Amino acid sequence: MSNRIAFLGCGSMNEAILGGLIQGGTDPADIVATVRRPERAAELAQRHHGITAIAGAEDPENNRNAAIGSAMVILGVKPVGIAALAREIAPVLSPETIVVSVAAAVSLAQLEAELPEGQPVIRSMPNTPSRLGRGVLSVSAGTHCTPEQLQQAKDVLASAGTVVEIPEEQVNALSAISGSGPAYAFYLAEAMAAAGVELGLDAELSLLLARETVAGAGMMLAEPGADPTALRKAVTSPKGTTERAIQAFDRQGIPASIAAGARAAADRAAEITGELDQATS
Repeated sequence: MSNRIAFLGCGSMNEAILGGLIQGGTDPADIVATVRRPERAAELAQRHHGITAIAGAEDPENNRNAAIGSAMVILGVKPVGIAALAREIAPVLSPETIVVSVAAAVSLAQLEAELPEGQPVIRSMPNTPSRLGRGVLSVSAGTHCTPEQLQQAKDVLASAGTVVEIPEEQVNALSAISGSGPAYAFYLAEAMAAAGVELGLDAELSLLLARETVAGAGMMLAEPGADPTALRKAVTSPKGTTERAIQAFDRQGIPASIAAGARAAADRAAEITGELDQATS
């Protein structure tokens, strides 16, 4: 079997992983991506020089052709389309091909039901910083995935960031923190930029300050052994301006709001899983 990795469906999440793999040293010639529109295929081929991108509008068999002989196929279509995609490629999969799903809320059982008996399956939840090699990618092994196959997938995904192995029942919680988490950071930057404008700063300057501050703080958190509480305390001088801001945040219930948001995200993932069960039953 070749070293080829097939990205079936290449939206933001699968492209993030694809970009991370290339940045981490994977040969672009070993990567094939399938999309629906020719213009999207051309965009991917231009952005990630050396990969093969195949549009379904030009080749209706693009998913099957990409899956044939691939060592790993990464399913990246929307959750509602995962079952159909799995059924489409099932007849051409090698028994050794590792099938990885990055679709939120699609359970291992739902995916395994559409694939050949014994197919090694892994459920993964990445996040968009994977395209910079700074992602967090979870892996949860399916029924027929051997430890060696799981390690093979971890080795591949490690090029896109930090890989964590978790039991499937924790995927929704992880998704609520790291999967949706980049949006929370962007939301914070938006709010900081808006606050700067309220305080009289030029909008463009305020956005620059918010963007670079959040990005810089993230780089500090990425240092080995970094602890967010210790970093916050180091900036928060007693009776200083930052302490006053943190006190105001606490009075407004921001920690509780973040916890409520994460819970809402996890609950919605569970709801989607149930909806998919009903749709396929």
